[in-house]
Amino acid sequence: MSSGLQRRLGTQDAVMIGLGSMIGAGLFSAFTPAAASAGSALLVSLFLAAALAYANARSSAQLAARYPTSGGTYAYGREVLGPWPGFIAGWGFVVGKTASAAAMALTFATYAVPESWVKPVAAGAVALLVGVNYLGVTRTAAAARVIVMSVLALLAIVLIAILGGIQDGSTAVSGGNPGLAGILQGAGLLFFAFAGYARIATLGEEVRDPARTIPRAIGLSLGIVVGLYAVVALVLLHSLGAGGIAGTNKPLAAALGQSWALPLVQIAAALASLGALLALIAGIGRTAMAMAREHDLPHALSAIHPRFSTPHRAELTVGAAVLVLIVFSDLTTAIGFSSFGVLVYYLIANISAVRQPASERRSPRWVGIAGAIGCAVLVAMLPATAVIGGLIMFAAGICYRFLRLSIQRQGFTRL
Repeated sequence: MSSGLQRRLGTQDAVMIGLGSMIGAGLFSAFTPAAASAGSALLVSLFLAAALAYANARSSAQLAARYPTSGGTYAYGREVLGPWPGFIAGWGFVVGKTASAAAMALTFATYAVPESWVKPVAAGAVALLVGVNYLGVTRTAAAARVIVMSVLALLAIVLIAILGGIQDGSTAVSGGNPGLAGILQGAGLLFFAFAGYARIATLGEEVRDPARTIPRAIGLSLGIVVGLYAVVALVLLHSLGAGGIAGTNKPLAAALGQSWALPLVQIAAALASLGALLALIAGIGRTAMAMAREHDLPHALSAIHPRFSTPHRAELTVGAAVLVLIVFSDLTTAIGFSSFGVLVYYLIANISAVRQPASERRSPRWVGIAGAIGCAVLVAMLPATAVIGGLIMFAAGICYRFLRLSIQRQGFTRL
């Protein structure tokens, strides 16, 4: 059996995996709940989410350059802060993103097939993409490249069609004045869209020259996606208004009305959701593998496939968990739940970056401090259901680790 993962990815590969994660996660699912919260201040929420993502990206890149290993903030938290903060970060990522993966599978199927076929097709998509990841990270990167380029091309046509007046003639509906709480809640929901660059850091053992590649890939992918989201938000606000965006689950389709370009939105949404799901499975599997190495998850999940150099047991387990969650998933709830887990994940990343010695820092300490404060504020401002669900999820993880440590102390060290 291979003793470790192989470094096969270059900067372009890592960028494509990051883009695949972020484009699918928000363009077709995050604007509606964010507009419902932020109203006419949707662009302010978008700016705040992007600014926080930038601070988090700088902290993540700094940590990844120093600790180029799989697991992302789970590994960084363990190295810098200790086992418990690392575990909380890893648990939040694995559980929250597993729910997010189920939501992305359902989003794909919702756009692709009639309602009666949604769940079976969603399950089939998960099985297919687990298989792609199982065969090796270069296949993951290649599939991500095809999906990202296709989505960007289709999206460009759709935006041109909207701006060219191919709509149903409806007037834009202005949003209300949400106040600071609504703006911050909108930012927290939109942050879900920008969190995909974490997938780059979780592939730390599979990129060439990680100290250079990971920071560059994170910066490039985040910059491209922030620009893309800003353009889409401006077009939607011009066409539908904040109230119109909040009133539909498919704002891009609503902006087109009965246009000939409407099928292109459906195809782009389906492909983008597949891209996000592909990268999610890869990132969750590698974080689960890293946790299993330290016995924070069952140690059997740390196995590396001797031929494909992938954490095959972890990825198959993640796929099985996503299939189970597909039965119970709700997209809006999943966005809030995922945002809670990911914001806690980045809170720990920022604290870890602040605690690094000056010789290892690539960003001023205030960047990490600002990122940590921003994560804490947005976590508190998420919808109550997301906060309650997130707290229950973390409580379950803490109980699990306490139980595992108790069993280990009694001599069962291989659990």
